Formats: sequence, C-alpha cells, structure tokens
Amino acid sequence: MTDDDPGPALRTAALEELLVERGLVDPAVVDGFVRTYERDVGPLNGATVVARAWTDPQFREWLLRDGTAAIASLGFTGPQGEHMVVLEQTEQVHHVVVCTLCSCYPWPVLGLPPSWYKDPAYRARVVREPRTVLAEMGLDVPPERRIEVWDSSAEVRYLVLPRRPAGTEGLTAEQLAGLVGRDAMVGVAEAVEPS
Repeated sequence: MTDDDPGPALRTAALEELLVERGLVDPAVVDGFVRTYERDVGPLNGATVVARAWTDPQFREWLLRDGTAAIASLGFTGPQGEHMVVLEQTEQVHHVVVCTLCSCYPWPVLGLPPSWYKDPAYRARVVREPRTVLAEMGLDVPPERRIEVWDSSAEVRYLVLPRRPAGTEGLTAEQLAGLVGRDAMVGVAEAVEPS
C-alpha cells in the first residue's frame, strides 16, 4: 500500500502530455479541477464539519442522527455525498472506513481519495485484520477498544467523527479544524494533538 511504483504516475503524466499536445485538454482546466478537490472540496470541508461538531453539541447530535442534512447545512453537498452516515470514535469503539468493491468515498467532505484507499491490499486486508493494517499505517488501537469496519457503497458513504484531542477547550473552530486530517475522518489516524 505505497506510492513507490512510479508506473501509474508516469502513465498519467504521459497521457496528460499527449492530450495537451493534441489540444484536447487545457492544462489550466485540469489544474483547476485538482486544486478544487484538494483545497475547496477537500478535507478542509470535513474538518469544518468535525470542528463544528466538537464546538456545538446540538449540531453534533444532528450530525450523528442525520449526517446528510447536517453536512448539507454547511454547504457541503454534491455527487458522492448524497447519503452520509457519521460514525463517532469513542473510548470503546474505533471506526474505520473502506470500500471493498471499488473506492466509494465522500468527495464533498474529503476531496479526492488517497491512493491507499483504492489499493486492493487495503480494501481486502482492513476487513480481515483491521488492527494490523491500522498499526502498519501508524495507528495503534489499544486492545480494549473494539474496531468496527464500515464498507462504503454507492448508496451510503461514511465520515468518521474523531475524538477531540485533550487540551483544546480554548481553541476556535478554525483552530480545531486545523487538527483534523483526512485520515482521521476515514479512521486510519487520530486528530492531531495541539502543539
């Protein structure tokens, strides 16, 4: 589950170069799409949702009850986000998301899926041995915490609500959002402790 194989990147670059050379694709348009999904439609949207849930108990309850509507109230809607379920990390349960069939992913709140999410090894192994896969990705889940694996599909996509780090009581929602990375909202990492 690494990006060490240069093959796909080289093939993508060659294909883009060929399409640009033939006048079929404007590189500025492609760059614009990538920027949009990396920044505007990317993980910052999900981090905004999480920070709001951490600072607004009523919003948190709504988010856990009806993720689609609560997320849409913040303006994050669109394809791949039509039906959202939010899973809350607790001291007893750790949630992790996968799409075993392909790479169903909540684009409106997380942007483009990372390559490891689409990797057949992740998709197969996280279901069979989630604790081992999470440890390999740098997250050691204590043995007393049960791990639940959720399989995204075309009908439902998941967003993980990470646990709020200790010592963040005085932070603003914007500062809190800066502690929430994409991987924490998939369940393969925790929110970052404030420095």
